[in-house]
Amino acid sequence: MVNVPKLFGSLTFNERVMKDRLPAKTFKTFRAMVEKGLPLTRELADMMAYAMKDWALENGCTHFTHWFQPMTGITAEKHDSFIEPAADGRVIMDFSGKDLIQGEPDASSFPSGGLRATFEARGYTAWDPTSYAFIKDSCLYIPTAFCSYTGDILDKKTPLLRSIAVLDKAAKRVLDILGIATEKVITNLGPEQEYFLVDKAMWEKRKDLVYTGRTLFGAKPPKGQEMEDHYFGVIKPRVKAFMEELNEELWKLGIPAKTEHNEVAPAQHELAPVYTSVNLACDYNQLTMEYMKRIALKHNMVCLLHEKPFDGVNGSGKHNNWSLSTAEGRNLLDPGEDAYHNNQFLLFLAAILKGVDEYQDVLRGTVASAGNDHRLGANEAPPAIVSIFLGSELTGVLEAIAEDREYKAHGHIQMKLSGNTIAAVSKDNTDRNRTSPFAFTGNKFEFRMVGSQASLACTNTYLNTIVTEELEWIADKLEGTPEAELDKAVKALVKDVYLAHSRIVFNGNGYTDEWVEEAKKRGLSNNKSTPEALACMGAKKNVDLVVKHGIFTKAEVLSRCEIQYELYNKTLNIEALTMLDMLHKDLLPAAETYLKDLAAMAVDVKSLGLKPDTVFIKKLQEAASAMYKDGTALEKELQKAEQIEDQKKAGTAYLTKVLPAMEALRKSGDAVEALLGQKYLPYPTYGDLLFGINC
Repeated sequence: MVNVPKLFGSLTFNERVMKDRLPAKTFKTFRAMVEKGLPLTRELADMMAYAMKDWALENGCTHFTHWFQPMTGITAEKHDSFIEPAADGRVIMDFSGKDLIQGEPDASSFPSGGLRATFEARGYTAWDPTSYAFIKDSCLYIPTAFCSYTGDILDKKTPLLRSIAVLDKAAKRVLDILGIATEKVITNLGPEQEYFLVDKAMWEKRKDLVYTGRTLFGAKPPKGQEMEDHYFGVIKPRVKAFMEELNEELWKLGIPAKTEHNEVAPAQHELAPVYTSVNLACDYNQLTMEYMKRIALKHNMVCLLHEKPFDGVNGSGKHNNWSLSTAEGRNLLDPGEDAYHNNQFLLFLAAILKGVDEYQDVLRGTVASAGNDHRLGANEAPPAIVSIFLGSELTGVLEAIAEDREYKAHGHIQMKLSGNTIAAVSKDNTDRNRTSPFAFTGNKFEFRMVGSQASLACTNTYLNTIVTEELEWIADKLEGTPEAELDKAVKALVKDVYLAHSRIVFNGNGYTDEWVEEAKKRGLSNNKSTPEALACMGAKKNVDLVVKHGIFTKAEVLSRCEIQYELYNKTLNIEALTMLDMLHKDLLPAAETYLKDLAAMAVDVKSLGLKPDTVFIKKLQEAASAMYKDGTALEKELQKAEQIEDQKKAGTAYLTKVLPAMEALRKSGDAVEALLGQKYLPYPTYGDLLFGINC
């Protein structure tokens, strides 16, 4: 029996540990400096380092590392031991405040998007004291920011921290107008993480899964997800054992893993943590993905985090549940019993409506990737069109304000299900809309477009900055308003915002063709591909937004676009090369062997004086010939794209030429696979992969 309260955070240098190991005055000073964003003194850093080192040594650590998040989208680390030579030939275990605060990893091989040359190697890591240090594999991990020798930011954490700070400042300006005092406004996040589990032995036989994380060939099995019997179904023993170990390891790191269940597609599952501050949530999600992969291997499974590992069944996302609260625990996105008269809620809602409408293209760009392009717009994910779902209650409130009329709240409705046996169910003011990219869900917004393998930092950096921009606009409008006129001024501002930006509100089915046409009429953007989305990220108004608030320099924004273009091109290049490898080494030889055996059988039948049926042989031969032809076409388009040096132009070539050629080869390859006899199949099928660990 696991003692969860004792286990939770046991490998984390959290406030409980700090209180036990630091003098009370030192801990109080440290907390105050962190809360106010002040730099630590060398004396305080030395005391923190000493306490951290002793705690790490007691827990079996021999090394420490500055753990950072470069533009690769994953984490990076360089381990150094605590040992320092002593004069008599021995060693001592040492760790100073300088070691804690700053490190110097080689920055030359990390993506920089042209910010620096490859030979310019020096980079710096700087301790982030707002995120707890932790122990993993006998090493002390210290969360850090990462920059170049010239000060250009090369990571995903630094801009996120900057966006948290500017949002705090802007939100307090608005609250101050309303007479609401707070020490701090906190951005909270609760990401739901979707993933697939497949048998390791089968995964090893699929080059596409090994090299790209998704299947590039795969005929549809007789059964997929159409029976809808996997969603919230009984968790199979093998998967349950994985989930139990994953929970325990995450709890040790202080990650509040809360909810686990089967998702819609066979072999698909989900994990959701309890809400925490956005910086911690982003760090925790990186660790969650890492531990999902490593623990799956211990159970002879592989965790697939690609957004669309299987064609024809649901892909995986990461639902970004975002909210704001004060340090005193006040949820700023809670409409309360009467949203119409809740000025605080109305102003923050107005900021979000205005911001999402004005920067819809940016939000789409923050989730752009080759993998997510396969998922967005499919039946399990929101479309590439950004819109906001508010539900009938909140929409009614805003329409009443726009029409200068009073709105009467419906209050909570109790639904009776079965006499007196079952307690009445309290009905929420809003339903949930799974087709909406940006949905209000009671006291938070759920941004459903983030891909399952993506870092959460980029999306939340921009979301924070967008809301900051609009809150500052609201503060500029309302500051100086007499208290007696404030309510009227708030209603007038909210009215103006809704009338100007109501096009972004859509409460219907986002999967329909009718919505695509309606969104076009409304003037909403529909950037279906990564190259289209990245072009918007570099637009002047979008660059100006983050430069204005000190999140990035112009060069840093454009470098990130360049990195994403390059990543997109490299991803499709690897996928195309993998397809061609599987074509020539797996599918074609399998088809040729089967044809040879069928031909030999036909000869034997003919030798008996019978007429062999060659219809199937001809069908397979034609399918294999079409597959080879499509492979040749892909090779030609790939060679052309590889010669293009400009990343943007190359991205267009991969999108418009290489990707269609890949889709054509997949179609013909799947047709061949469907005709092969069982013993000729060159790799595990969809049926094997999707149902291999579920029985």
